[in-house]
Amino acid sequence: MKVMIALLLSTLCFEVLNAQCPEANALKDADGVKLCARMFEDSHYYYEQSCGGEYLDAYPGEDVPIIPWRWNNRISSLVVSRGCSLTVWKYTKKRGSKSKFGAGIKYRLKETMQGLFGDWENDISGYYCVC
Repeated sequence: MKVMIALLLSTLCFEVLNAQCPEANALKDADGVKLCARMFEDSHYYYEQSCGGEYLDAYPGEDVPIIPWRWNNRISSLVVSRGCSLTVWKYTKKRGSKSKFGAGIKYRLKETMQGLFGDWENDISGYYCVC
């Protein structure tokens, strides 16, 4: 009996760790409204532990050339809804390097190259999201 309970608890803990990033086909806000993307402040080298911490929601058609100051250069992972794309810029007012993310999960923006030597982790200052 104790072994069965321990096995059940360990399975539940493992499932919680695997459930960090929401699925791209089920991305909605707290009111059930479809999102274009959700951007997270945390990522992790174990993908199943990415998409943690606070998050910023982007709605379809949202054009934000100047990201809110508390989110400037803080995004480390993101999820883009199916049928949508998220374009991001390095600097405010759509200046500098840009990248376009299609539907799916980006567990670690550190693995998405920006030029020859850079990456997109903590380097987003503006975005445009469309579905």
